[in-house]
Order: sequence, then structure tokens, then C-alpha cells
Amino acid sequence: MATPIQKNLVEKNAKYASNFTKGDLALPPAKQYLILTCMDARIDPAAAFGIDLGDAHVIRNAGGSAKDAQRSIIISEQLLGTKEIVLIKHTGCGMLTFSNEDAHGLVQKNLGHSAVAEIATLDFLPFQDLEKAVKEDVNYLKRSATVPDHVAISGWIYEVETGKARQVV
Repeated sequence: MATPIQKNLVEKNAKYASNFTKGDLALPPAKQYLILTCMDARIDPAAAFGIDLGDAHVIRNAGGSAKDAQRSIIISEQLLGTKEIVLIKHTGCGMLTFSNEDAHGLVQKNLGHSAVAEIATLDFLPFQDLEKAVKEDVNYLKRSATVPDHVAISGWIYEVETGKARQVV
């Protein structure tokens, strides 16, 4: 039995597909860049950053973490030719609200010991200072042997309260 979310997906997708005309776009992103940002539902990367379908890769994960996105970044650059990384973290991020110990404790409380054993070495990559986290992730990418020197990298903070983005590095 389909959930209300699944029914909505089918309905909205049918409407979208009925007017879809961009099935011939090339696989590599046309503007050869990628956006790395948080999975936060308050961020609409296409609208907020002017990304048209086919322009860029958008990689999203909890906190907009460079370490967590490294596999996707390598694929984007090495297989699909992107030449720029725009890393965007945001105000009010949930990653500012907990520690690794908190996350592991919550998993144990809610899912039990076997789940904790499965994620025993997992770093949830929380951070306590937003601007510092942007700089650290940009530096991580710049130092990484998996990101060529010619790749431009910038770091930004998106304000969920105003919709504005400002460059940090």
C-alpha cells in the first residue's frame, strides 16, 4: 500500500513529466561545477543559487561535509569534468547542535546495541563553529590529493533566515 508521500510523488512526477522537454541534456554538467551543501529541507539550491537543470552537480549531505562527499566529488571531477567546487554550509544547521557522543548515544537508545556496534567508528562530523567549519572543509579539499590543483574551491554560508549567501573563503 502506497504511503501519502509515495502517492504525492507519483502525482507530482506525472505533472512534471507531462511538460518535460530536457531529456536530451548531456551527462556532464554544462557549467562544469558542483555545489556541495547540506541536506537541510530549508535550502533549495536550484532557486537560491541560480542552477538550471543540467548546469551543475548538487551534492547534499548532513552539514555539507566535504569528507562525506569525497566519493561524489571524485566522480564529478574525474569522470564528468567539473572544474569548480562551491561549498555552502548554512545558519541554523543541525550539525551545530550535537556531538559524536550524543549521536552514538541516541542510536543506542533508539536502535539498540547491535546498531551501535555497526556504527562504532562512524564520525557524524558535527561542528561547533560554522565559519570555522567552512574554512576547514575548504582546506580539506585544497589539501586532498583527490582534488586537482586547477579546481577552484570556494566556501560560503547561506542564511536560512534571509536567503542570502556570503562568501567566507
